[in-house]
Amino acid sequence: MSVLIYIAAMIDFGLFFQMGYEHIADLNGIDHILFVAALCIRYQFADWKKLLWLVTAFTLGHSITLALSVFNIVNYSVNWIEFLIPVTIIITAISNVFVKKFVYKAKFPLIYFFAAFFGLIHGLGFSNYLKSLLSKEGNIVPELLAFNLGLEAGQLVIVLAILIISLIFVQLFKINRREYLLYISGGIFAIALQMALERLPF
Repeated sequence: MSVLIYIAAMIDFGLFFQMGYEHIADLNGIDHILFVAALCIRYQFADWKKLLWLVTAFTLGHSITLALSVFNIVNYSVNWIEFLIPVTIIITAISNVFVKKFVYKAKFPLIYFFAAFFGLIHGLGFSNYLKSLLSKEGNIVPELLAFNLGLEAGQLVIVLAILIISLIFVQLFKINRREYLLYISGGIFAIALQMALERLPF
């Protein structure tokens, strides 16, 4: 009997992991993809340590509010969260304009705090989807953990894709790195602005 319970638990874990992965990597809901892109587009493979800290900051932020929301510790307006998510993308895209020499000397640059704080908002956005999937009975911690790990796996795939695309354009096609950053950030800004205007909560 215990073996069957273990197998069932592993199946549930795998299902929630897949749901988390598909949720962040879903091209029909590109807001989270755009945010990760806006965060990471200033970096390249050589900056992997800084990028790791950046992704960790975002992970900590959204993990905190995802858990708080799922356990009904915090309550919020869904309409406001859906509006604020593209606002975080807009601000992050604008911050890229101030990157000029790609020399990151600060131990804790401002972008890290953007990632952590905005991660709190994105965590609430993730919870909208997760709450409808969680079982009403029993321990939901494994399901929450699996979903969060799925989110992180999807996020790392997005980061890797961004780094590869940047490598192709900057290193192989020899496009000026700052011009590339401004062009991509401008596109992200335009899409996010349209999303924000479509989601005005008032």
